This record gives sequence, C-alpha cells and structure tokens, in this order.
Amino acid sequence: MIYFEKEDVLHILLSEEEEAGSVEISPNITVELNEAGEMIGVEILHASEFLKNAILESVQGKLLLEKMAA
Repeated sequence: MIYFEKEDVLHILLSEEEEAGSVEISPNITVELNEAGEMIGVEILHASEFLKNAILESVQGKLLLEKMAA
C-alpha cells in the first residue's frame, strides 16, 4: 500500500503482476487488472475524504444497529 500525500492518492497493490487494463468503478476508484482480468490493484483518488466517509458510515451503521437491537 502506498499513499501519495501531495496528490491524496492511495494505491493498494495486491499483486506484482503487470497491469493489462483498468476499470473505473466509481469516479474516484479504479481497479487495475492483469491479463486474465483479475484484480491486481486499486487506486483511490481523494483518499483521505473517501476513508473518512467510509469509517463514519461504518460507525454510524453499527450504532444504528445497536440501537435497533436494544
């Protein structure tokens, strides 16, 4: 995993294989693929905002489930 602070880009490398293509799965997330079409990496633009929102949503969801169970 490599974080480029100046650009606010997070690159998660799952394999050392050469990238043969990529698919944009949302405006700020690109999945990198090998020749077989398997995921070998993920690039997240505006990573700090993305991670902050993902964590907040996860915590808020957990709190809501706990309230519903009580």
